[in-house]
Amino acid sequence: MKRYRLQLMVCAGTGCVSNHSVEIKDALDREIEKHKLQNEAEVVFTGCNGFCGAGPIVVVQPDGVFYQLLKTADIPHLVEEHLLKGRPVKKLMYSPPAEKIPIPKMSDIPFFSDQTLIALRNRGMIDPEQIDDYIARGGYKGLVKALTMMTPDEVLKEIKSSGLRGRGGGGFPTGVKWESCKHAHGDIKHVICNADEGDPGAFMDRSIIEGDPHAVIEGMIIGAYAIEKVHQGYIYVRMEYPLAIKRFQIAIKQAREYGLLGENILDAGFTFDIDIRRGAGAFVCGESTALMASVEGKPGEPRAKYIHTVERGLWERPTCLNNVETWANVPQIILKGAQWFSSIGTGDVSADPWGGSKGTKVFSLAGKVNNTGLVEVPMGIPLRDIVFKIGGGIRDGKKFKAVQTGGPSGGFIPESLLDLPVDYEELTKVGSMMGSGGMVVTDEDNCMVDMARYFLAFTQAESCGKCTPCREGTKQMLDILDRISVGEGTEEDLVTLEDLSNVIVESSLCALGGSAPNPVLTTLKYFREEYEAHVKDKKCPSHTCRKLNTYSIDEKICLKLGHGCHVCVKHCPDAAIIGERKQVHYIDPAKCSKCGVCYDVCNFKAVQVA
Repeated sequence: MKRYRLQLMVCAGTGCVSNHSVEIKDALDREIEKHKLQNEAEVVFTGCNGFCGAGPIVVVQPDGVFYQLLKTADIPHLVEEHLLKGRPVKKLMYSPPAEKIPIPKMSDIPFFSDQTLIALRNRGMIDPEQIDDYIARGGYKGLVKALTMMTPDEVLKEIKSSGLRGRGGGGFPTGVKWESCKHAHGDIKHVICNADEGDPGAFMDRSIIEGDPHAVIEGMIIGAYAIEKVHQGYIYVRMEYPLAIKRFQIAIKQAREYGLLGENILDAGFTFDIDIRRGAGAFVCGESTALMASVEGKPGEPRAKYIHTVERGLWERPTCLNNVETWANVPQIILKGAQWFSSIGTGDVSADPWGGSKGTKVFSLAGKVNNTGLVEVPMGIPLRDIVFKIGGGIRDGKKFKAVQTGGPSGGFIPESLLDLPVDYEELTKVGSMMGSGGMVVTDEDNCMVDMARYFLAFTQAESCGKCTPCREGTKQMLDILDRISVGEGTEEDLVTLEDLSNVIVESSLCALGGSAPNPVLTTLKYFREEYEAHVKDKKCPSHTCRKLNTYSIDEKICLKLGHGCHVCVKHCPDAAIIGERKQVHYIDPAKCSKCGVCYDVCNFKAVQVA
């Protein structure tokens, strides 16, 4: 007989929910009720588990048995074998490289074993809609310690000593920002959580909110206490995150009911509350001044920061803005101490708050990598370890080409720099940046010109248009990249791209324009031969830019394997393919528009690209 009740932790982050994890939970509930196992097991919805590429996920605790890629049809067998017979179903589990492990646990999986969790400490372990689950794992202990055992100045000193830097992109020392806001003139001050995560391929903040909203709320309360004269905070979250908004709403309501928000919190004479403000999806509203304008009901446009927002921010009052991950780190720093946090990472912040990268960083690992998902690693970890140990290497045995860090405004880092330590300073040195934590891996099939064009198109479309360098400069750069990708570029265009990039970086009003050229600058620096192939040879080495390709049909494959199936003829929009059914097919180069449809629809790889 078991000595404990099993908990079946079903991932209910956005990724798994979109992959039908709600149906998985319903099926588990039905089977447990059917076999009358309510006393032996319960099903719990959690936030994002992190291993998004393996969803839907169920982890059986406290055994740590990890089930992946589940379907509702798997559930009766899983319940019968694991819960009734006590035999975990290996075929539904992750298969680790070490075959000697008979029943791999979650801790045996390389994706999880090489991570260090602080901001994600509760991932997959609690029901994010139950405050008691958060409290049971030490939640709000940091707040209790701060309000009952520390003065506001002592809290502020602890954050400064920890070396925590803003996780939203700029890497500004958090304690220095709090101190500046604290000393700014004003009887009313505010704190804001920036949850306006808009980077393509980035989902760090969303997953923290969906899985552990109380960690963010606790951090904001502690920050408000340390800064003083702060009685109202705001969470700015984009409308496209409905699940995150829902869980924040539930968490705020529960915190009020428990006396953790509102008047006289924990009988400490401290009053603070939080409201939610929803953004309309403008990428530029991730910038502090644009975000605050949006909160005020104005157009989300940045302003020049000759006066910082810690002095005049929201409604012209001193305002401290940090992002989701930054706030989520605060409770653990107060609870465990600055020395504990600063022992993780690189550099020395004892004399200079900019002197190192301390703690951990959460990344969303995406692109051409086997293990996609959310990872939290110590600052200073080699980039290679993230891609090949945690990420499991490149899909389909392809060759690694580059990884982009820092979101659409980040730079591409080539294979020669894979051993680069991941911290603020080292990423900046090679032309990239930490950003909010997006990490997109590319392989040999990716064209660097096309990748630079893709990300620049995003930032150009998201420009608010307020300043000329960003509005006009990024448009001119995009026009040049468009020409290069269709074979109309010149060598002079490469010089112009670099000149435009440098002007935009130096003269844009905000960080959106100031960092938008990074994908272009780094691909020009590390992959210039690809640009030259597009310009000089009118060829795309990876065959991504289709207007530069030449398509032909291999006669032997067409007849031997495809039997002249005629599929390419049916789909060709230009009527450029000649040949009757069950006969050899040919492509007329005079008619071919190089759309590549024939290549896409051929199931036998008879269509060749050169």
